[in-house]
Amino acid sequence: MATAHQHLDSTNNSSVPSGAGKVVAIIRAEWNHEITHGLAEGARTTLIEHGVDPEHIISVDVPGAVELTYAAKRIHEQEEPDAVIMVGCVIQGETKHFDYVCQSVTYGVTELNLSYDAPTIFCVLTDNTIEQSRARSGGVHGNKGVEAAVAALKMMAL
Repeated sequence: MATAHQHLDSTNNSSVPSGAGKVVAIIRAEWNHEITHGLAEGARTTLIEHGVDPEHIISVDVPGAVELTYAAKRIHEQEEPDAVIMVGCVIQGETKHFDYVCQSVTYGVTELNLSYDAPTIFCVLTDNTIEQSRARSGGVHGNKGVEAAVAALKMMAL
């Protein structure tokens, strides 16, 4: 789905629930740091703007996108947060590795959502180029980290 004219962010959506009293984990893949840093910061800022105490935001870094699901599982089990946001960026290369990584992470987040009462939010860019990722991590297509935080706030309100 193209995102040029569609954004789920807090600037055009007045029905974002408060995150007061909530604990949220942001798990960020270090691979493609430029992109994942922007996404994680967008998520963190949005959570705070909507009432999540900065002290209640758990930040964890992992090496790459595949490691996100393991870390999310551990955080769900050890910290029992109200939501987990998985932040990563996988950029198409010349091999099938891209397909395997994307499939693994997508399957993993689905399993986590079926296994725990707290939602796990998918904020993993799967782009063809670094330029597309930049456009979605604070560029012309907004910041998908902001959108992930809004999704987490809405899902915690269920």
